[in-house]
Amino acid sequence: MASPKPRVKVPKKAAQGEVITIKTLISHPMESGQRKDKKTGELIPRQIINKFTCEFNGQVVFSCDMDPAVSANPYMEFSAKVNEPGTFKFTWVDDDGSVYETEKKIAVE
Repeated sequence: MASPKPRVKVPKKAAQGEVITIKTLISHPMESGQRKDKKTGELIPRQIINKFTCEFNGQVVFSCDMDPAVSANPYMEFSAKVNEPGTFKFTWVDDDGSVYETEKKIAVE
């Protein structure tokens, strides 16, 4: 399996107090743990992204837990109000303990 690749779309700038739309996607197979290997007949172990968090300047603005029913390559879109320039930090946590992070800065005019 290729390493999960997070992708994030955040506007580069916004007006003070503007509500912006943030889009995220991470390439991940999201194996539910309910399928069987066709060759061996054994269950394929569950491996999903089980938690997503978005922080802005260290404060959580959006967070969710994910269950095995979430599709592969989970995509999320949400809004955030921006009052100051700063950095959004995005974190995905995998069942195997892996953590995938990326950051995006935004300027306020």
